[in-house]
Amino acid sequence: LLKRHRAAFADPLVVAMAAKVISKAELEAHKAPGDLWMVVDGDVYDVSKFAKVHPGGAQILEEYGGKDVTVDFYEMHRKDVLTKYAKLKVGRMEGAPAPAPHVPGEITAVPFAELPAFQGQNSPYYRASHKTLAQAVRAFVQTELEPIAESADLAGEYPELELRQKLGAAGLLAAGMGPGPHLKFAKSLGLPIPGNVDPDDFDYFHEMIRHQEIARLGRPGFVDSLGAGWGISAPAVFHFGSDEMRKQVGSQLLKGDKWSALAISEPFAGSDVAALRCTADKTPDGKFYIVNGIKKWITEGMYSDYFVTAVRTGKTGTPKDLSMLLVERGPGLDTKQIKTTYSTCCGTAMVIMKDVKVPVENLMGKEGRGFLQIMYNFNHERWLIAVNLIGQARAAVSDTFMWARQRKIFGKTLIEQPVIRNKLASAAASLETLTALLETVTYDMCKTKGGA
Repeated sequence: LLKRHRAAFADPLVVAMAAKVISKAELEAHKAPGDLWMVVDGDVYDVSKFAKVHPGGAQILEEYGGKDVTVDFYEMHRKDVLTKYAKLKVGRMEGAPAPAPHVPGEITAVPFAELPAFQGQNSPYYRASHKTLAQAVRAFVQTELEPIAESADLAGEYPELELRQKLGAAGLLAAGMGPGPHLKFAKSLGLPIPGNVDPDDFDYFHEMIRHQEIARLGRPGFVDSLGAGWGISAPAVFHFGSDEMRKQVGSQLLKGDKWSALAISEPFAGSDVAALRCTADKTPDGKFYIVNGIKKWITEGMYSDYFVTAVRTGKTGTPKDLSMLLVERGPGLDTKQIKTTYSTCCGTAMVIMKDVKVPVENLMGKEGRGFLQIMYNFNHERWLIAVNLIGQARAAVSDTFMWARQRKIFGKTLIEQPVIRNKLASAAASLETLTALLETVTYDMCKTKGGA
């Protein structure tokens, strides 16, 4: 999917045709069914074939063939529709002013589209490096993710290894785990933090921005396919794994060469973690654990190579029975897709382990420490959920603001209607209130030993 999509936009013929200058007479010659050109913002689009699949039918396009439809287009569509169908562009109108250059990653002036600190408000939380990181991550999102987000989400296709490796090479995986020694380790692997932020300067606000820039894509299934499971399992490798595990497995995860998921929930144990039934019994020689059990609702489980797994190693019936193991995909481990209310592209899985042989070296920390490790891991996970949702909310509010300025009704733009202005004000107030609370919590994490 990724390769097919990019190929369409890299076609030399498409690029050459887009540079063609088209006269008014030439435009007007293409206004018949099966031969339709139209102009939006000075660019000429050939919608002849597209008319057959146009959601509103071909008739409306035939009525506007051979004309400049800029005003009418923006009455019904967002500007990103033009990006989606850029391959239909065949040239630019003669005499049309040069289009404003698009700089990937640029910070916008659209109200509420950015953190207030990025639009001139004084803040004790953010430095120049935060803005630099935001621009670097946004540029990656706009060039690598936006072109494929919708189609991948709708198709339910798992992310390709190539894309996961690009996330690693761009430093986006390392930057998704907060501050810590893993950042210098990533740098030693040739994986710089986005914006070339120094590992010693990186804090939870940098991580927050990284997550929110990706969350703004507004496609939860696709967004989760880019590391929702990875982001709540890989940190455990670095927090609780042995030096050898961090070096070997950790390097694979940071590069995106391998993928991981967190395997805690079970059919009989969701929020009640202490009730989980998955067992890990040592072999008589003490060299292996034999793992048996079922894990359910495991995000990214379908394409993960490693599973950070909560198991029961004791028999006292208390939380002290729980331990954490790193289980590698192999004999005895099977995954089955679970269809949820959002896209299957994030690989939500049921993970079935039957007599899976796991080396004792894959124990994370000590036996009986699993419950505490899970709770520690959950702290960061819950914060991460809030971060992503508020990032999506900011994208929604800013998009709504832009649409309200664009769409006209009763002879006025929506934003000129008092009831709409009131709704926008309420949405913005809620957004900035939640952002302020999130910033307070994030600042506390920065100043608390161990963070979250």
